[in-house]
Amino acid sequence: MTYERDPRVDAYIDALPEWQRVICRRVRDLVHEADPQVTETIKRTVRPYFVLDGNICALLAAKTHVNVFLYDGAIVPDPDGIITAGHGNSTARTVAVREGGEVPAGPLLAMFRQIIANNRAGGWRRLKRSG
Repeated sequence: MTYERDPRVDAYIDALPEWQRVICRRVRDLVHEADPQVTETIKRTVRPYFVLDGNICALLAAKTHVNVFLYDGAIVPDPDGIITAGHGNSTARTVAVREGGEVPAGPLLAMFRQIIANNRAGGWRRLKRSG
């Protein structure tokens, strides 16, 4: 898949251990697959963010896992139960992928697409107020 890469995101991913690089690259490909207009940037000094009409997700490599923060206002369905933290959070939830674990590609791609659709409809805050 071809898309415009932010060299700062490359630098973040390239500095990680191999197993975390694999996870981050897979998530990066998925979010760009969700919509070719997705752009990447760095926010909060070093964290990779993927945006389109608002935040979609961010990556944060921790010691034992990689967190994928979903900026969905907890309104995107999770029928596959991939959310691992932030169930009660009003702005973002987390999918943690541990070393040796698989990125839940299908469910994550569906969530990215829904978050993008929600962003295009005015964002989760607006949708929550009107819903």
